[in-house]
This record gives sequence, C-alpha cells and structure tokens, in this order.
Amino acid sequence: MELLLTVLVDGLIYAAWLFIVALGLTLVFGVLKILNIAHGSFYAIGAYAAASLVTWFATIGLAPEWSLVAMLLAAAGVAAVLGPLLERGLLRLFYGRDEVLLVLVTYALFLMLEDGVKLIWGVDPYYVSEPYSLFGNVEMGPLFYVGYDFALMGLAVICGLGVWFGLNRTTLGKIVLAVIHNPEMSASMGVNVNKVYVLAFVCGVFLAALGGAFTAPQISVQPGISVGVIILSFAVVIIGGLGSIEGAAVGALIVGLSRAAAVHLVPDAELFIVYFVMAAVLVFRPEGLFVRAQARKI
Repeated sequence: MELLLTVLVDGLIYAAWLFIVALGLTLVFGVLKILNIAHGSFYAIGAYAAASLVTWFATIGLAPEWSLVAMLLAAAGVAAVLGPLLERGLLRLFYGRDEVLLVLVTYALFLMLEDGVKLIWGVDPYYVSEPYSLFGNVEMGPLFYVGYDFALMGLAVICGLGVWFGLNRTTLGKIVLAVIHNPEMSASMGVNVNKVYVLAFVCGVFLAALGGAFTAPQISVQPGISVGVIILSFAVVIIGGLGSIEGAAVGALIVGLSRAAAVHLVPDAELFIVYFVMAAVLVFRPEGLFVRAQARKI
C-alpha cells in the first residue's frame, strides 16, 4: 500500500508541471496547426527568468511570499515579449506552407533560443530555493512531501480549467473555436484571424514559461532542460491526441504515473517506459486517445 501511494503521489506531481507545459503546446497546435519544437525553449526561458527575478526580489529585501509573484511576472514577461515578436515576426511568414517546413522553422528557432539563453545567463546552474519552503511539508501516512509540490498540482488544475472555461464559456473563446474550425469562414464573418493567432501563441508561450517558472524551485536551472521537456510534452500530446485539452490532461497523467512506477519498480526502464507507452497507444489509436474531431473542439 505504501508503494502504491508513493507511485500515485509522485506520478501526480510529475504530471502536474508536465500538463501545464503540454497544455500550451496543444493549444498552439489546435489554433495555428504548428508542431512547435521551440516550445521547450520557452519553458527554459521561463525558468531562467523566474530564477533571476526571484533572486532580485530577495536581494531588495522582499518577503519570500513575493517569490510567487516574481515567478508569475517572469512567465508573463516572457510571453509578452517573445509571443508577439516570434509569431508576427517569423511564424506568420510560413502559414499555409508545408507542415514539415514549419517544424524545421521551429527547430531552427529552438537552436537560436538555446544559444540566446547561454549568452544571457551563461552555462552555470541557477537555484531557486525561496518558494520551495513556503508551503511547509505534507504528511501522508509514513510519507512526507514538500507542500510546494501539491501547490503545483493545484496550479495545473487551475490552468486546465481556466483554458477550458476560456474557450468554451466566453465570447472570445467562441471566436477562437470558430477560427479553429474554419479560419477562412471566420475571416469572411469579420473575425480578425491574425489577432486570434497572436493571442493563441502568446497563451501557449505563457503556459510553457509558467511551467518553467514554477518548476524552477524543484530543479537545477541549467542549459539543456528544454530538450527533455519538449520530448516529454510531445509524448503527452501524441498520447492524448493533438489539439485536445482533455487529451493533454490524460496524457500527462499516463506519462507521470508510468514514469513514477518505473522509477520505483524498474529504475533502469525510466527513460524507456514513456516511449513504450506512447508506442503502445499509437498502435491501437494512431490519432491518440482523443480523436481529431474532439481535438478540434479543444
């Protein structure tokens, strides 16, 4: 029973931050139809920006609670700067082109952003300790967990519900859904499709940066963290179905629980298990657990 509880909790904690990042990836694909390889770089930049801003807040003497505000501001700043700049300045030039070309463009963007991160922050690791102790410890039977991990799970739920509510229960969300279904018809009805594309991309960047910012206290922020994240995020959205919020949630849970089970039961298979699960799903459901018709509804 103790082992089962450990696998369950560890899996949920791992799935929480992964869902936040994958949610941005699947949102961008749902609206812009772009498989954005540079998404992992936005995660890394969010982590670096949060580490820098949290450190600065501590330097000027603000209370540790302000570190949460710092991480949120860091994610928002990354989205506000990079989102419109990259979507309007680069990606829009390739809309309507072959999907393979868009993948190559975002891969090139990923490489440039990786070098940019090294130029700005260097190659030494950054550590963010202030937020990690804010929520104390949580006792679950014989197990003890850091409360921050559970707060991150709450943030994942808020992000998922927020995106779902925004798309399905607001006027702006209905406009976005109309563009997802038929951008040409939406444009003929007076919808500014370009603004919808910018908004969707900015939201995707924000979610990636938010995941990076709030994961920063759990990891060593250093070059290379974007590579593993983008691979795992693609695994999540492929398992769940490209463009589906529900699929991203289910995919993150499957990946998180599978990895946790492998870590505790078969440690040597930790890296292999995610790809095995993804391959197993694709054998029986090539379109993912949520089919494209559902994914278009987000």
